[in-house]
Amino acid sequence: MSRYERWNALLELLAEHGKLDVEEAAGALDVSAATIRRDLDQLARQQMVTRTRGGAVAHSVSYDLPLRYKTARNADAKQRIGALVAGLIAPGEVVGLNGGTTTTEVARALAVRPDLAEHPENGQSLTVVTNALNIANELTVRPQVKIVVTGGVARPQSYELIGPLAAQVLGELTLDTTVLGVDAIDAGHGATAHHEGEAAVNRLLAERARRVVVAADSSKLGNRAFARICGLDRVDTLVTDDQVTEELAAAFADAGVAVLKA
Repeated sequence: MSRYERWNALLELLAEHGKLDVEEAAGALDVSAATIRRDLDQLARQQMVTRTRGGAVAHSVSYDLPLRYKTARNADAKQRIGALVAGLIAPGEVVGLNGGTTTTEVARALAVRPDLAEHPENGQSLTVVTNALNIANELTVRPQVKIVVTGGVARPQSYELIGPLAAQVLGELTLDTTVLGVDAIDAGHGATAHHEGEAAVNRLLAERARRVVVAADSSKLGNRAFARICGLDRVDTLVTDDQVTEELAAAFADAGVAVLKA
């Protein structure tokens, strides 16, 4: 287990229990107590936890794991999902991408598609509209991709731009396909996010598109988060991994959403 994987596991345990004991955490992660102490010291220096004698408690800030700690979760499934979603995009499309680890994999898969590099018009075969700084950073160096960044206030947990500036730009654009990463999606409640500002921008990305594709690994399915993005009536396709249960897949299909498994 890498350092970032341990940190991610510790933060998830802390989110679940509210406090951590060094010895118990060491047993849960099968590492030494000294390693856990060093990890907690590092997380405390980053203001992610508050150290206590013999352990740590959750920091008083809003508990939403930063993107850099989420990359180890279901990495293989997210890469497969990213590749499948990228294959749904036609050359010449205008594509909306919000932030998140799964949509980042979609962007990476788009970047290496050989057929996109073969479209000669202006040297660009794809336009990507995004509010995610990390995605814009990765795709800007790709000459076949035109990048449009929404503007707005950067949220450090997700690298997403939110707020009225983002809404103002999106209000002036039309998109062919929006690919949404979500914190949760439920057959009854729709797509949701932990943060209301992100949900608002994601909703606009969905509203401005002819087609909406939700890219979410199976751990997100059947769950709800705090802020609603949109109902399933706005979602055309759900791309998930092969661990989704038949019952869940059927519930989304019954709601009119095409379910693809990577």
